[in-house]
Amino acid sequence: MKAILVLEDGSSFPGENFGAAGEGVGEVVFNTSMTGYQEILTDPSYFGQIVCMTYPLIGNYGINIEDVESRKIFLSGFIVKECSDYPSNFRSSLTLGEYLKSNNVVGIHSIDTRALTRKLRDKGAQQGIISTSDFDVENLLKKLKSAPGLVGRDLVHGVTCNQSYEWEEGEWTLSSGYSHGIPLIKEGILKVAALDFGIKANILRMLIQSGCAVKVFPASVTADEILAEEPDGIFLSNGPGDPEGVPYAINTVKTLIGQKPIFGICLGHQILSLALGGKTYKLKFGHHGANHPVKEVESGKVEITSQNHGFAVDIDSLKDVTLTHVNLNDQTVEGFRCNNYPVFSVQYHPEASPGPHDSSYLFQDFRKMMIEFKKNEK
Repeated sequence: MKAILVLEDGSSFPGENFGAAGEGVGEVVFNTSMTGYQEILTDPSYFGQIVCMTYPLIGNYGINIEDVESRKIFLSGFIVKECSDYPSNFRSSLTLGEYLKSNNVVGIHSIDTRALTRKLRDKGAQQGIISTSDFDVENLLKKLKSAPGLVGRDLVHGVTCNQSYEWEEGEWTLSSGYSHGIPLIKEGILKVAALDFGIKANILRMLIQSGCAVKVFPASVTADEILAEEPDGIFLSNGPGDPEGVPYAINTVKTLIGQKPIFGICLGHQILSLALGGKTYKLKFGHHGANHPVKEVESGKVEITSQNHGFAVDIDSLKDVTLTHVNLNDQTVEGFRCNNYPVFSVQYHPEASPGPHDSSYLFQDFRKMMIEFKKNEK
């Protein structure tokens, strides 16, 4: 079946459909990861976006349900150079096309993804539409003009959980799959309240492996409801879109600062900065991939990181914070800590999935912060 991708600047890319038939509208971004397409598909941070993979062959190891990062695919469309219909992987249970179709997500392949990526790098991320039913470019442009963008929208409400729940799944091993239960750790189990702005499963698994009992809360939870659980620490998750679109979450975090140790990732990092009185801004084409170099300012150590965000924090707008991490590609802020409170955050994804594990130490840093805070409380 034929398909077409049209961007808001009027450029079009005819190709072939895989996955579901129909139309998908969203902000088109590119991801530079060579592997991990299943985790990318199920990352709620891509809600409202269409993802183009820069690696040319996608789908060659199929789909394995154990590797999903959330309850479904949240992105609006998927773009690849070549989609493999013949996966080679003993864990695979579906092809990529079958998985997209079962989630009603439209895909397009057999287009020049290198040319598309170059356009997005030069002009920036822009709205796009994939269609398998309408091939009139002018008509598709009209549909794009009527579609909402990302700036100012509350996308979190579309990905967060409906009610709180406890998480018990730990790391995966080849011999036994995912572990269940919290590992015995010398200092004992710590209670963590995780605010779900679009949380990835591997973040929760990493918290479990760090010796934490995790309870996940909807983004609409109040500060009083969180504190009533008497957690040892509070985690602010990743999520989609513009952090300024979720003022209720900003106000909740503002109330929580100083009452318990806080660790934020990605959107949680941005929401934290706004709660501290700072500002955020939209990046030209965002950071999406598993190979972004980040420098830890204090030690000079470089970490290769997994990233997925379209907004960044303006460090000059924040007071009483210390810059901890910087992106070596464009010098944007990748992490900070508060000088007066047990609070820190990073823009990138230390839980990876997909990506390198260079930054997994941050979960242990969070644990140490909670232990120190408990000692001082006594």
